Parts: sequence; C-alpha cells; structure tokens
Amino acid sequence: TRELSLYLESQVRVGFLGSGVGLSLVLGFGVAYACYYLNSIAKKPQLVASNDRFCRFLEEYCPVVTETYYPTIWCWEGRVQTLLRPFITSRPQVQYRNELIKTADGGQISLDWFDNNDSSYYPDASTRPTVLLLPGLTGTSRESYILHMIHQSETLGYRCVVFNNRGIAGEELLTPRTYCAANTEDLEAVIHHVHSLHPSAPFMAAGVSMGGMLLLNYLGKTGRDTPLMAAAIFSAGWNVFESVESLEKPLNWLLFNYYLTTCLQSSISRHRQMLEKLFDMDLVMKARTVREFDKQFTSVMFGYRSIDDYYEDASPCRKLKSVGIPVLCLNSVDDVFSPAHAIPVETAKQNANVALVLTSCGGHIGFLEGIWPRKCTYMDRVFKQFVQAVFEHGNKIFSM
Repeated sequence: TRELSLYLESQVRVGFLGSGVGLSLVLGFGVAYACYYLNSIAKKPQLVASNDRFCRFLEEYCPVVTETYYPTIWCWEGRVQTLLRPFITSRPQVQYRNELIKTADGGQISLDWFDNNDSSYYPDASTRPTVLLLPGLTGTSRESYILHMIHQSETLGYRCVVFNNRGIAGEELLTPRTYCAANTEDLEAVIHHVHSLHPSAPFMAAGVSMGGMLLLNYLGKTGRDTPLMAAAIFSAGWNVFESVESLEKPLNWLLFNYYLTTCLQSSISRHRQMLEKLFDMDLVMKARTVREFDKQFTSVMFGYRSIDDYYEDASPCRKLKSVGIPVLCLNSVDDVFSPAHAIPVETAKQNANVALVLTSCGGHIGFLEGIWPRKCTYMDRVFKQFVQAVFEHGNKIFSM
C-alpha cells in the first residue's frame, strides 16, 4: 500500500506533461496542425489576367502576387482576420495638411494631404508621384490601413492625399447630401482638383472596400479618359446584392452588419439638423441592417426609384468591362463582405487592363501575416510593390 501511495504521489508531482504522454499529444497536435496549415491554408494566390504582358509585369515588378501567402497561423479564418486587424495592427504617426474644397452643388469635401516634402527621391514637388487614397464605408484618413499605405508611400518618396467622403471627417455638411458607392461626382471633382495642382506629377489611386467600389465605378464610367495612370483595389464588394445577402446571415449580422449600420447612423446623426430637411431621420435611425439604411436613406438621397436600382448601379462588376487603365484588384475568397462566387472572374478575363489577385484567406481588409501581425500586412506589401511598379516601370504596361 505504501509503495502504491508513493507511486501515485510521484505521478501527481510529475504531472500529465511530465509523464511524456501529454508532451507527445501536444507535439503530435502541433505537427498535425502545421501539416494542415501548410497544405490547406498557406497557398499562392490565384492571379487572373488575360493580358500576358500585364502578367509578366506583375511577376517581375510586383512578385508578392505570385508568392505563397502565409496568413497568421493562429488567426487565418476570414471573420477572425476581419475583426482583429483594427485592434492588432499598429497606427503609424502621420501629420496631415487638411484642405477643404467646394463642390458644384455648394457642398465641401475634406482632403488630407501627406506632402512628403522631405522626399529625397523626389525633391521637386511638381513631379513627385501622387497617390490618391479612398477609405472604406465609414472610414477616414485615420484608419490604420490608410496610415500604413501612407507609411509605405513615404519610404518610396511619394505624396499621398486622402479623399474623405462628405461629412465623415469632422467637417460640416453644407448641403443635405453625403455619399454613396454609385455616385462618382465628388471623386471626379477630387481627381480633377489634385491633377490640376500637380499636372506634371505621375498620379494613381488606391481604394479600399467601398472606396475601391467607388473607384472602380469611376473607372468604368471614364474608361481611358482619366489622369490616373493605374489603380489598386482592395477588398471591394463586387456585387452589392450578394454582399448584403452574405452580411444578413445570422452570424455575419451579429459580427458585422449591425455594427456597420450603427456606424452609418452615427456618421449622419451629427448632421441631423441639415438632413432632417429631406429625410425622416427617426425612421433612418431605426434601421438594423445596411440594406434597411440604404433603403430609407442612401437610395432616396441619390434619387433611385428603388434600393434594387441603387444596388445595381453601385455594383462594380457591371462596369469592369469598361475600365481603361491598368487595375490590380486584391480579394480574399473568404471575405463575407464580398463572397467568392460574386467575384467577376470571367468578366476580368475579358478586359486586358484588369488583374485579379485572389487569396484563399485574409477576410475583409485583413491579410494578416506573421506570428504577431502588428505591422505590415500582405495587403500593404501588394500596395507598396504595385505602386512602385507603376511609378517606376509603368511604361512597360502602358503600351498594352
């Protein structure tokens, strides 16, 4: 009996792991998980482009789009990446110069400039390459993904300007009008304004989420008649009908839709006195989904007969065939904001100016990588390499 009690005491002291059984299980699980990750999670993105010259250009000057993307090993799932990115990624310090410009209808638009006057690569401001940045649905120049794009541009010597949608960045609404993904008038005014200030500077744009949708709709409308050399699009919602349907699934509504709706309501509540002239604001503030908000507010503001008419007009997939300059579009196929089946792969193959980069993981504006993904994301690296490729080697694709 004494021997048995001594044996049991020794086992308690050694513990589960110390016995070797637990350690073996942990090691076995680790090896199995690593094998699963390397075989099923870490993959090369799918590059969709019909133009061989564009493909070769990307392979040579933007090689990140052909390399294996290794998402953060402990949070590779799309929803998790989407939720964690704003909290995990750092926020580089950026000093902006604000400019308010007037619009034809009497409104105003807030632009935040990062002039990069210390640029050693491009000391002449008149020819310093300029990147116009378009944030997402309720985003401003203070979003972490915008700050990282500016940080990447700063290291390359470029100038950036952020287009904040009306009423979103602290400025007052002078007319009862905000913004939407379909109406490109404000973006056209901004592009014309920036180009007129620096007509000799190479000029391109990058849009994220709704900013990407707006930019694509603008490019589909203008074709080649734009001062932009090229554009980069990140996590765009290609088909708004499919996007809102995906966001209305119970888990997605709980995680994203309701929060987004409250953000939209918050963005207009401070302008309530101006907007009450045209809208039943009590009804707008009762919306519980993005679709309800758009039905009561956005589609009405921009004169659509129905929300379906607005969503059809706002969907970039319908304009992609008319894009007339080189465009690189990054999406993750596990993005609940833009379901994989709604990505217009076949349409993209019909336009020599378009290249799609589709990752298996990354979520919506996630694309986290590394063990502790505080700094550079895969999206940041795509942005940096493509922008540099366009500004420094763009002549190789502009003869397409």
